[in-house]
Amino acid sequence: MKKIAIIGGGMTGLTAMYYLNRKMKERGTDTELVMIEANDHLGGKIHTVERDGFIMETGADSIVARHESVMPLIEDLGLKDDVVYNSSGVSFIYTDNTLFPIPVDTIFGIPTSVESLYESTLVSEAGKKAALKDLETPNEGFTKESSVGDFLTFFLGGELVEKQIAPVLSGVFSGTLDKLTVGATLPFLIEYKEKYGSIIKGLEAHKEQFKAGSSRKFLSFKGGLSTIIDRMEEKLGDHKILKGVHVSKIDKENGMYRLELSNSNELTVDGVVLSTPHDVTQRLLGSPEVDVNFNELKNSSIKTVYLGYDIPADRLPADGTGFIVSGENDIHCDACTWTSKKWAHTSRDGKLLVRLFYKSTNLSYPELKKMDDETFAAFARKDIEKSLGIQEAPTTVEVTNWDNLMPNYHKKHTESVAALEAKMASLYPNVILAGCSYYGVGIGACIQNGKDTAETVADLTRQMDRGEDDGQ
Repeated sequence: MKKIAIIGGGMTGLTAMYYLNRKMKERGTDTELVMIEANDHLGGKIHTVERDGFIMETGADSIVARHESVMPLIEDLGLKDDVVYNSSGVSFIYTDNTLFPIPVDTIFGIPTSVESLYESTLVSEAGKKAALKDLETPNEGFTKESSVGDFLTFFLGGELVEKQIAPVLSGVFSGTLDKLTVGATLPFLIEYKEKYGSIIKGLEAHKEQFKAGSSRKFLSFKGGLSTIIDRMEEKLGDHKILKGVHVSKIDKENGMYRLELSNSNELTVDGVVLSTPHDVTQRLLGSPEVDVNFNELKNSSIKTVYLGYDIPADRLPADGTGFIVSGENDIHCDACTWTSKKWAHTSRDGKLLVRLFYKSTNLSYPELKKMDDETFAAFARKDIEKSLGIQEAPTTVEVTNWDNLMPNYHKKHTESVAALEAKMASLYPNVILAGCSYYGVGIGACIQNGKDTAETVADLTRQMDRGEDDGQ
């Protein structure tokens, strides 16, 4: 019997095990699957906390509904009736110590018409005039490998990008625009520029397509995102899942792999799926030959805090869902989601629940990183008082620190991963890299990567079986 270890029980590892288990049953293959997870719960950055009538997510708060991998898994797990969708509404940008609505007729903050450009209250007349350069300037050198910041600034002007577009895009793609490529963010913009001669005109031509996906764009579950994690764990009850156990070392041994575990046990397996953050994987392998490749991959950090209040959620602007912060202001957070207005299921009694985000790119982050949870929550309260005028003390607080655990895709990320894969295939046969460090940061991307990983491992086990049958 072949034995496969999956190290890391986040969404990718868990999905890989779920689909691999299903494939083994379909093929009648006798393979033992073992999952090893360092935390005392599965899910990685997906973990739901329910307290005081609030549902709070310590990591991701939703799943992009339109990703092709998402609904098939939800339906297969029998969770379709548990799905809830976000309420759509007005998003704001907080700049010059004031909340300004992001113009409705925009996509990622980019105007979809000249009229939309001139309706913006965020950009000066000079900034709007500069953006009109897009209508008459051809693209003579930008490609999908170009910086999305340079691309947008060249055609739409610095003010529009800085005040209206960059806050939105940086929030969505977790990085500064000068370090993100067009291909990794909005690859269709190059095509629109070529076809229509204008980014604005291209978006205008496809506006209805984007609007169709704007409502019910994100999903969660009535009991929070952990619902999908718990259901997959339940379905995998026949396999061994070790929680609260670390793998301290991986050694090659006679064509197999010996795993040293933190509970003083050892496990020898035929293959390994490494669904751990890239720096953890690097440490487990302890191989100078691949260190140079792992060192090219980057992480960032983020601190978040939920504040739950004993006041009605409708104290905030009607139809509002939150704000992004731009420029110099009297507050320090990067963004604030009005959680109970965006997600009705998160507040049992319609009370106000908000979540604030502080990224490692934030100038205040070095100071925030040193704070204990109580001090940090008090710091966040001041941001709420200044931005939303709420003076009451919160009744519920939930702080999360993701220190150096947020993958940050730079311009050469894809190239770095390809080089790493090639070395791994040569040095560590039957060891598969998986997870958001390499193949996409959204939950949908992790589900797809887990499914693809299951296919790869199933093929490997079949090759192993054939080798044995051939007497190799």
